[in-house]
Amino acid sequence: MLNTQELDQRAREIIRQNDMGGYTVPTHGLYPYQWNWDSAFSAWGTATFDTTTGWAEMETLMNAQWDTGMVPHIVFHKLDPGYFPGPDVWQTGHTPPTSGITQPPVAASMVKLMMLDDSENGLQKARDLFPKLKAWHAWFMRERCESGAVAIMHPWESGRDNARDWDGAMANIDPSNVGEYTRRDTSHVDSSMRPTKEDYDRFITLVHQGRDLHWDQSKIREQGYFRVACPGMTFILMRANLDLAIIAKSLGEPTDEIDAWSETLQKGATTLWNAERQHYDSLDLRTGEFAGCLSNASFLCWYGDAGNDTMFEHYERVLSISKYPVPSLDPADPHFDSLRYWRGPTWGIINTLIGQGFHYNGYDDKATTLRKATADLIQEHGFAEYFDPNNGQPAGGSDFTWTAAIWLAWASPSAPQTLDSE
Repeated sequence: MLNTQELDQRAREIIRQNDMGGYTVPTHGLYPYQWNWDSAFSAWGTATFDTTTGWAEMETLMNAQWDTGMVPHIVFHKLDPGYFPGPDVWQTGHTPPTSGITQPPVAASMVKLMMLDDSENGLQKARDLFPKLKAWHAWFMRERCESGAVAIMHPWESGRDNARDWDGAMANIDPSNVGEYTRRDTSHVDSSMRPTKEDYDRFITLVHQGRDLHWDQSKIREQGYFRVACPGMTFILMRANLDLAIIAKSLGEPTDEIDAWSETLQKGATTLWNAERQHYDSLDLRTGEFAGCLSNASFLCWYGDAGNDTMFEHYERVLSISKYPVPSLDPADPHFDSLRYWRGPTWGIINTLIGQGFHYNGYDDKATTLRKATADLIQEHGFAEYFDPNNGQPAGGSDFTWTAAIWLAWASPSAPQTLDSE
């Protein structure tokens, strides 16, 4: 087993080997492009040892922003014909080629942390990025918050592709016209660790619909097959707005509009409280029905400043039956699968955000406990994409950028702990 210094060095090596010049790929082979929230985590981790490269990654991501303000979930910098669905399927007409959907907006929160850690030029870098970050948040508030909470039009937008949260809404999608295609993921990773063929058919059906509607948000809102209010996206944007306001104050910029967004989301988050089950839940905006599942995204409530005692009860119960917390689905759920992507495995990035949420709310003992549990998991089982919460088995891609990044920036005993909200 490697010690802290050796793990720090290995994490830096993984990030360097996944560096494509201006951005990192999540891991070679499985994911050959720049992914939105992967990239933001990568920038934060890289900045712990190379601030220039860390800021460059964040700038590359934000340079792919659409005129609407949206930052896409994939940027296709160097075409890889073996990847599906590639730019020829998305047909967004954007330069550089991108997908037509977004991903969790962690960028502002990572920029805040990088700014606080980089006393030399962090303020100027944040100043350069601020207008783009604010435009992205404005896009979310304008296009995705009609219920007050953040809606997604594709499971991929949540970052939690095959989460139990989407089962009800996905069941109402007819994938019969999806056609033939070849997936790349199952040629690199055991199919038992990935979304099923039935899931993927529906994912691609939604891509086809978005393309046919020319990625017009108003048409997608009215006609889209899938529109679900997501606790993960909502809580992440809530924190991102708080952090954007901190950046604004540091720059001498007004915060009135950002503060109003925060108020809207605070009210919107209440619509995601499943009173019957007594926890935060995803809500199908097409049917008005809750998903009826407790996920690790539900525990991001503290990250969004919306935690409560009842959620602590759920959290402690889940931890009591998980050797390596926090599982992506309640182990008591009949659909729990310890190795299938977002239907059970533990993800270091979500642990990081949950831990930060505890810290921001003054629960430092809980933050420290989760941080150490995550550090132990990585130390014992390596820098995998995700892990079995029962035995720590590494799963998904190996030598994964964001796992290396959160090790360096948060989990490692030597990590800088600049998390203060002010």
